[in-house]
Amino acid sequence: MDTYSSKFSAHHVVLFPFMSKGHIIPILNLARLLLRRGMAVTMFTTTGNRPFIAESLADTSVFIIDIPFPQNAPEIPPGVESTDLLPSMSLFFSFCKATKQMQSMVEEKLQGLVQVQPVSFMVSDGFLWWTFESATKFGLPRLVFTGMNQFVSCVSRAVFEDRLLDRAESDDELITVTRFPWIKVTRNDFNTVMPNPNGPTMEVFIDQVKSMSNSSGYIVNSFYELEKVYIDNWNSEKRPKVWCVGPLCLAEPELEPQKKPFWIQWLDQKLAQGCSVLYVAFGSQAEVPSEQLQQIAMGLQESKANFLWVLRKKESESILDEGFEETVKGRGIVVKQWVDQRQILKHQCIEGFLSHCGWNSALESICYGVPILAWPMIAEQALNARMVVEEIKVGLRVESTCNGMKPGFVKWDGLMKVVKELMEGEMGKQVRKRVKQVAELAKMAMADSDGSSWQTLDLLINELCNKKQDVRL
Repeated sequence: MDTYSSKFSAHHVVLFPFMSKGHIIPILNLARLLLRRGMAVTMFTTTGNRPFIAESLADTSVFIIDIPFPQNAPEIPPGVESTDLLPSMSLFFSFCKATKQMQSMVEEKLQGLVQVQPVSFMVSDGFLWWTFESATKFGLPRLVFTGMNQFVSCVSRAVFEDRLLDRAESDDELITVTRFPWIKVTRNDFNTVMPNPNGPTMEVFIDQVKSMSNSSGYIVNSFYELEKVYIDNWNSEKRPKVWCVGPLCLAEPELEPQKKPFWIQWLDQKLAQGCSVLYVAFGSQAEVPSEQLQQIAMGLQESKANFLWVLRKKESESILDEGFEETVKGRGIVVKQWVDQRQILKHQCIEGFLSHCGWNSALESICYGVPILAWPMIAEQALNARMVVEEIKVGLRVESTCNGMKPGFVKWDGLMKVVKELMEGEMGKQVRKRVKQVAELAKMAMADSDGSSWQTLDLLINELCNKKQDVRL
């Protein structure tokens, strides 16, 4: 063990990600950063999610503890242990609520764990609000991971605390955020962020907010150079403190597959032909209606752009029956299975990403210098899109009839127009240049020893572990 890694070798951290690929993967990468400091890491998850985590961390010493997911949870189909597998995202808060049934078993496992090796602190997902109670029982500082950037957190707080949405006369009226007057938002930007105030999900939401506000800090998958204004604003006014330790995707090893999948081989062919390619993917959570998928297909077809479109199998059935793949053969391909998105984004011929603007996807695109065509769909994606397009200017937005960054139904001709602009137009050239500059800043932030995110994680560990030692004394 080298001198640097031995610096934190006496410490042991518990990680507990939410049961969703978009929340698990960043925590896996955080585990690697902690291991590189010589720390011991234990990962809690459910039995059904263990295989993915174990395979991802097979080359590490992370100890995995799996807890059975509650059986017969109201509204949750048997065998579903990840939000990626929910039949509808309307069941999301029911899924969150069901996780609380795991609390007693988690605490039983924690009891045994701390007797073998004392734990310095816990990092758990904001959706697992009850883990704050568990951490408190064992005297552990609990850090929250939410999967959001700091722009979203600061803007949301400003909008709700100042009751700005009450001033709007319609859902798509632009409202100035008084604390950040260069930012304008609409009600549409928040329609999928907040649960129905009169619905049963509000209680879970309030519990989550309370537990986060009582925790010891927030771990944010971003970097200081990208969000300086918002990080400084939060840490000067608000507690718990924010710690930016990303982009976490850059902590994941770059492993070339032993055998290239067919879509990478296809991209290699396009590169050899001197062609640029648009990558199209909308994540694993959003439900895209078949009518909208057909408009997307027509827009891509008429844009004449080369494209690689990743679709879930059930989505692909609505467009493939009409001979779409044959029509675009040679210029576009449809992939109907899980892909390693980083392998695609880092490919030299990828020159654009039509994305739902989930923060993981947006950050990966930024890190690989690929401009984004923003099409937000659920959760905080509308605010992510505003950040990408209006704040850091590394992307364009899909055509929409409303001011809100969360568009409704998008017609094929509007999509065709903006795809052409991104891939061939002057605005596309500008955002492509800008995103490559930001990509360099991201790499610098994660540089060992002297990167801002690397140093922030060191400061966080020192602060938490020293505080815990003081409590013991």
